[in-house]
Amino acid sequence: SSSSSSKSSSKSSGRGTMSALIAGSDFQHILRILNTNIDGRVKVMYAITSIKGIGRRFANIICKKAEIDMNKRAGELKPDEIERLVAIIQNPLNFRIPLWFLNRQKDVVTGKYTQIFANGLEQKLREDIERLKKMRAHRGLRHYWGIKVRGQHTKTTGRRGRTVGIRK
Repeated sequence: SSSSSSKSSSKSSGRGTMSALIAGSDFQHILRILNTNIDGRVKVMYAITSIKGIGRRFANIICKKAEIDMNKRAGELKPDEIERLVAIIQNPLNFRIPLWFLNRQKDVVTGKYTQIFANGLEQKLREDIERLKKMRAHRGLRHYWGIKVRGQHTKTTGRRGRTVGIRK
């Protein structure tokens, strides 16, 4: 039992040093950026991927353009650094991020190239599906019927949530 107690004490001391390394006077454990809660204990690049519409590659290029140290934790960010990140996310074309890097290319309605994120992403997806349904496109009909859209086989798979089979 003495060996187990020494293990547990070493674990707790390990956690203590980790929190001592991280927790400064101005450290934030949870940040609020673009209507999303972000874990302050994670490195910046990976922390901002918790915002919908921002992946690892886009997060990487954002951090480089904002000149933020990749080894920094999200909770250590200063307010001006957060403002720079948000500015780049909202207007990536102003910061020379190439068109092919954006997630909304040549919008059907406006024809513009943009990066959509957070609530805007869900809204655009809903609008696109409604547009497909309205024009009675094959994809729209399959969304409406609630069956697989992307060409998958449906004879034996995708039966969750619906009763399929022969009733006698």
